[in-house]
Amino acid sequence: MPIQIGIVGGAGYTAGELIRLLLQHPMVHIAWVCSASQANQPIYSIHKDLLGDCDLVFTDEIQADIDVLFLCSGHGNSSPFLEKYDFRNSKTKIIALSQDFRMAHPRHDFVYGLPEWNKKRIQNAKHIANPGCFATAIQLSLLPLAKAQLLQKDVHINGVIGSTGAGQRPRFSTHFSWVDNNISIYKPFRHQHLAEIKQGLRQVMRQNLPELHFIPIRGNFSRGIFVTAYTAFEGNIAEAFSLYEAFYKEHPFVLLSKEVIDLKQVINTNKAVLHLDVHEGKLLVTTVIDNLIKGAAGQAIQNMNLMFGLSERTGLKLKGSAF
Repeated sequence: MPIQIGIVGGAGYTAGELIRLLLQHPMVHIAWVCSASQANQPIYSIHKDLLGDCDLVFTDEIQADIDVLFLCSGHGNSSPFLEKYDFRNSKTKIIALSQDFRMAHPRHDFVYGLPEWNKKRIQNAKHIANPGCFATAIQLSLLPLAKAQLLQKDVHINGVIGSTGAGQRPRFSTHFSWVDNNISIYKPFRHQHLAEIKQGLRQVMRQNLPELHFIPIRGNFSRGIFVTAYTAFEGNIAEAFSLYEAFYKEHPFVLLSKEVIDLKQVINTNKAVLHLDVHEGKLLVTTVIDNLIKGAAGQAIQNMNLMFGLSERTGLKLKGSAF
């Protein structure tokens, strides 16, 4: 019997990626996709790449008899939805892709869904808070250092994200005429993902977490995240690679490269590729992910696979393009 799936907030970028990936998953069936704004319209009328692949239509009705509920609505909408529709007392597993439940709180039992750190808890969880895209890339950059208690000095982080990171709703900073041939910073030192990044790193530190100086940047491309983070490091490059290889050896989607990396290596995949460089007492970690897949829909499916005892790779053996 396939795993029965329901999706809320079905018209956005993240939901479109989720549907595309789930259609290729051998163990699931999409029972319904809810979008109040697009009810009764074919899903391919919004997610045009699904023409010929999906004959579902959007609905504005919620059906409770499902195995997994993916919440893809905008930030702040998941909590009110679950107050109205009480899935938390049913058999249904919930994976929330918004930021509503990422911070630990006594009022909810959502497990933070970063598989490379929380795999065992995810396997036994009923409710998952999927990490933010920047939070995923930055934590993957720093977790091995934090676990080894080697994060002792300030960390300087730059992260460039494509325009899909702002969501599907049009706004001034996502118009083509503004994005094209342009670059800008936004929310310097105060990006909303910093809270969950610090929460994750503090869980593995036996000492105080140093300052994280994060500068987010809007890139002039549509998808992907390119992060560089550097901090003090007393070892050499061989020791750095050994540390990261040991930490990620059981995690199939995190790959280390000894050659300089670029964003196109991970687009349309669930991979996170890291490169390390040591120079004059500093370790530079470069990390690339696809913000819509490893930073959102792909990681959500990776979490679902763990919750149902499947291989993490199921439905996610995706290949990007070199061009």
